[in-house]
Amino acid sequence: MKIFWQGHACFLFELAGTKIITDPYEPGSYNGAVGYEAVNIDADIVTVSHAHADHNYTAPFKNAKVISTPAKVNFKGIEIEGILSFHDKSRGKERGKNIIFVFSGEGIKIAHLGDLGTTDIDYARLGEIDILLVPVGGVFTLDAKEADILIEKTNPKIVIPMHYKTPKINFPIAGVETFLQGKKNIKSNLDFLEITKQTLPLSQTICVFNYQR
Repeated sequence: MKIFWQGHACFLFELAGTKIITDPYEPGSYNGAVGYEAVNIDADIVTVSHAHADHNYTAPFKNAKVISTPAKVNFKGIEIEGILSFHDKSRGKERGKNIIFVFSGEGIKIAHLGDLGTTDIDYARLGEIDILLVPVGGVFTLDAKEADILIEKTNPKIVIPMHYKTPKINFPIAGVETFLQGKKNIKSNLDFLEITKQTLPLSQTICVFNYQR
């Protein structure tokens, strides 16, 4: 499988011959705060963690199956499970609900946490995760310390930080440097990650991507 970061919480997974887009953002939304360019990819599946413009811009994906509910779906041998969680620490009273999506295919299990804002989640339903995509910017999501708590509890082989400050995002959130401080086993400036079950790292590795848009 291959993983590409488009920007923010939007990724492209190429898995078992299927193209999956997660949390597509609307370019220019929030008065221009979202500066990433349009995601022009003919996806098979689009997952949406919650109904905010920087995560739910599905209009360009006319031919894709859109999944935006906490359900179980099987698509061409890929199992996708949506797990209900919350965008804040008040069970959604501040910013609403969030869906964690777990993808299983080619012997690899990936969890995309969306805009998770709390460490109070159903860890048993996540199970053993190989690759964890975790927000680290804080304010609207988990911050670096909270992300560390969740990583410790899930113990993935690969950690991919997302939803942090870059030159193309004008939100009052932290950059990835805050999360990376003091950590080891970091692979940076990746344009993509190609991985198989057999090549998963033996020790936990943090992969930091270059945004594609």
